[in-house]
Order: sequence, then structure tokens, then C-alpha cells
Amino acid sequence: MQLHLMSWPEVANYLSQRQDILIPIGSTEQHGPMGLIGTDAICPEAIANAAAAELGCIVGPTINVGMAQHHLAFPGTIALRPSTLIAYLQDYVNSLALAGFTHFYFFNGHGGNIPSVEAAFSEIYAERSYQRQGPSGQVRCKLGNWFRLPEVAALASQLYGDKEGNHATPSEIALTQFVYPHAIKQAELAPIHATARYATDSRDFRALFPDGRMGADSALASPQAGEQFLRLGVQGLIREYNAFVHHP
Repeated sequence: MQLHLMSWPEVANYLSQRQDILIPIGSTEQHGPMGLIGTDAICPEAIANAAAAELGCIVGPTINVGMAQHHLAFPGTIALRPSTLIAYLQDYVNSLALAGFTHFYFFNGHGGNIPSVEAAFSEIYAERSYQRQGPSGQVRCKLGNWFRLPEVAALASQLYGDKEGNHATPSEIALTQFVYPHAIKQAELAPIHATARYATDSRDFRALFPDGRMGADSALASPQAGEQFLRLGVQGLIREYNAFVHHP
């Protein structure tokens, strides 16, 4: 069930039975010469929508713009400041909490979001701590990352080894190729640029990684592998989501 395709009475009926929601979050940023700019939102969204059929949960609107300032030297990237993303997440959660939702599982596709998402959770909890009235402990937030699910990481290691790299990875590109086969890109890639350190700002990133990849051989991606990553991602998400909702 996707929230944006439901009516408010349908949401009210859902809330009379359960109060959890699954929210994909990603980014709109460059992913090298072969990667789709929407990769980091496409991957968690595809896995979340497939998993929701078994979980029976609502999937919230995908947050597809994240904290990606370090990619702004590449055309097409859209980024939120950390403070903007934190405020956005607070309003997102608080809006749904007013309706009665209590458990918010954010399923992430972009490593750059992690510090801001965790900070947003702290702000959400702090706001409730300072309230003199109101229910206590009625909101719980959890962040999961599809690329860190054990079964996903194991397959990436098996297929690509150290050529998986850290950005524009063959695993994430493979998943987008399976989801959007009509949008597969081809490009001649330069030799892999070793990941010496993480960049600070966008100009530093472009200087360190001229084509946008971080130690990743994107050419290893295939739709067939993408189907495997989707299946394993669904398996891992179902396990992690159920543990969050049913075993507080």
C-alpha cells in the first residue's frame, strides 16, 4: 500500500489496526558515467514496495532528495543542506504522528544521509522530551540501509570483491538496471580511481574522483545481478522491519 495512492478513510482504517510505516529515502545525485541520477532513491523504493506486499504495511512517499552537497560539481545533482534535511524529516514524522503513526522505519539508499537522519531522530525525540504534556514514547524511528543488509553485502562481495567500491557501485547500478531496463546506460570508463579519502566539498570531490565513481567498476553491473539484489534486499528488509515493529 502506497500512502499517496490511498484515501484518508483507508489510512484511518489502517491506523485502527496498526501504526507503522515504511519510508524510502535516498538522493538525487550523480552516479558516474553509467549510473542513473536517481539511483539512491530508486533502489530503496523498489525494495520497499516489493517488501510491503508481504509486510502489509503502508509505504510513505519516497524522500528522493538528500544530503548530497559533495556531488554538486556534477550536473543534475540536487542537494539539501543537513539542517534542511533534518527539518524536513521532523515535519514528515510529526505530520504522520499527529494522525496516529508511531513506528517510522526509514529505508535508505544514500550513505551521505545517515548523519542527518540520525540527527533528525534526536531532534524528534528531544522535542517530545521537552513537552510538559502529551504521550511519552509514542514515536520510534529506525534507519536501515539497503546496501548494508548482510545478504546484500555478501552478494556484492562475492560478485565484485574490492571492485564494488564506495560510490556508483556495480550493485546499486545493477539494481537500477533491473528496475528500469529501458534506461540502462553504456559508457567507456577510465581505470578505477582509488578511494584515498572522503571528500569535503563538491570541488574537492570532483578533483579526487573526476568521473564521479569512488573505487567502483560500474561496468560489472547487470540486470540479472540486479534481480538478485532486489530479492535479497526484500528478504533482509522484511526481517529487519518485523524486528523493529514487533520486538521493541
